[in-house]
Amino acid sequence: MASRYGLEIRAVTGADAAGVAALLHASGHSVAASDLAERLDALRSATGTALIAVEWGPPSGLVVLHWYRSPMAAQPVAQITTLLVGPDERRRGIGRLLVKAASQAARSAGCATLELAASPDEEAMQAFCDSTGFEPVGSLLARPLRKRS
Repeated sequence: MASRYGLEIRAVTGADAAGVAALLHASGHSVAASDLAERLDALRSATGTALIAVEWGPPSGLVVLHWYRSPMAAQPVAQITTLLVGPDERRRGIGRLLVKAASQAARSAGCATLELAASPDEEAMQAFCDSTGFEPVGSLLARPLRKRS
């Protein structure tokens, strides 16, 4: 998709599961590569996409976005639900490139707005959002759909 100085942004596949699992683990999220492969392939057939930044080895970054229709918007809205850059790869512009690629994918899907789901207590992410043009618009709450046993 996009390339800069040996860095490539491309669609993720199930074959990238081990590298994406390592990236997630480095960011504090543990998912088995075997479970992740199926999830990554499922993302490819959903209303959204997952993109990775790859340089010379395992993925340096990941962005996952989905688009949805809303009665409040004439065009679909895209939402970034995951944006990760490996701890050793940060401050090199990879996050910005991933957001740029996600924006392009969202525009291609007919979206007019790009949202980013970020926790307000993550100061570094908030600073990144401010520097890349995201503005606060309400809040997001979640609940499980099944009762916990």
